[in-house]
Amino acid sequence: MLGYTIGERSIPLSAMAVASVSRVANTSKSDDSAADFQKSGSLIPATASLFVAGKISDNIGIFSQITFDPYATQSADGQFHGHSNADNIDIRFADQIIGQDSSLIFGVSANNNPSVTDPWNTTAAWMQYVPVPSPTSSRFVDGNAPYPSFGSGGNIAGVSAYAFWNRKLYAEVGGYGTSRGLFSFMSAGLSNANTTKLQGLNPYWRLTYTFDWAAHNLMLGATGMQSRVYDDPLNTADPSTLHHFRDLGVDAQYQYLLDPHTVTAQFALTANRHQMPASLANQPVAFVNANGKALANTNAQDTDHVLRMKATYTYQARYGASLGFFQLTGSADTAYLTAGYDPGSGTINQDPSATAPSVRAVDGNATGKPTMRGWTVETFWMPIQNLRFGVQYTAYGQFNGASHNYDGFGRNASDNNTLWLSVFFAF
Repeated sequence: MLGYTIGERSIPLSAMAVASVSRVANTSKSDDSAADFQKSGSLIPATASLFVAGKISDNIGIFSQITFDPYATQSADGQFHGHSNADNIDIRFADQIIGQDSSLIFGVSANNNPSVTDPWNTTAAWMQYVPVPSPTSSRFVDGNAPYPSFGSGGNIAGVSAYAFWNRKLYAEVGGYGTSRGLFSFMSAGLSNANTTKLQGLNPYWRLTYTFDWAAHNLMLGATGMQSRVYDDPLNTADPSTLHHFRDLGVDAQYQYLLDPHTVTAQFALTANRHQMPASLANQPVAFVNANGKALANTNAQDTDHVLRMKATYTYQARYGASLGFFQLTGSADTAYLTAGYDPGSGTINQDPSATAPSVRAVDGNATGKPTMRGWTVETFWMPIQNLRFGVQYTAYGQFNGASHNYDGFGRNASDNNTLWLSVFFAF
């Protein structure tokens, strides 16, 4: 909150790299396991980041992260190619007023990710700390399971103002738009076709109350954002192609911090409403029901709720374990369907518009529901400050709306259970 200005100026460079192994429980129910589960069981360089961060002046500081993905793209011959782009960026002016009976910290941030400014770890930008590798064998690890988030996504551009009064009440308001012109560096490295395009100014707000007693701290918070996102980043002339998102959330975090013990408990729940562009709403689908009757058209609006809970214990800042629960529930929508009854044959077929059927058989949805539910258990060890070994297991009770045969081709939610081993290097 003080704008990364504590301490002396120094060389503002740090780096992080992750090596990992992902293994999916069942890779047999696939037409092309090499495509569906790339690098399964192989040790890979997962990702790396360079951080330019620290004090610029007594009141101005910066946090910026540039991330390299070794598996960003894959050519027709199957070879992977790496790519770098701007990740999280937060540039701040901050100051404080300290009186005899009160205190006030205040500041202004220019940033590219709603909630990246937040001091707590229960918001969209920070609760998901795992840098997930790109190969498809990693798509079921906890970092890719449902997390509370905003429809706007990241790599946009915004300005927010915040204040923290008497170390209890925190408030922040801001507005976000497309990263262009002076703010184009907020999405550096992304092509024009891959850059989120927003219409106008999209509001974001945050409010929390926190208090301490002895070694304990408790925070209770709420957050919200409304955003208007163009369906095609290359076509921003037609307002009928806009997705309208409204995201509202409540969260809480408890911490006990007294060496050699650290306990953290987190809770976050978001309610999300997504209004479709006219071109995607109320569209017929290629499937019929078991009796051969037409299914309902796609929805004009979807709603969902994402719940995340996690408890972590660390001993001597060296050994630790955590247990997390995730759940996504929402309205049924025939737009989710990638498999169903074919009108001609009356048998289960894949979506005729699917460009990669073998992948749809694993990622597919035969229920029309988004429901996802599961648990993640992790243990970790930090022999030194710069090195962290982790073992994580994610278990699914439901995936894409069902526990069994969720894709229409015999795959069960538990088939996606994934063991993830990681080594973090940080300097």
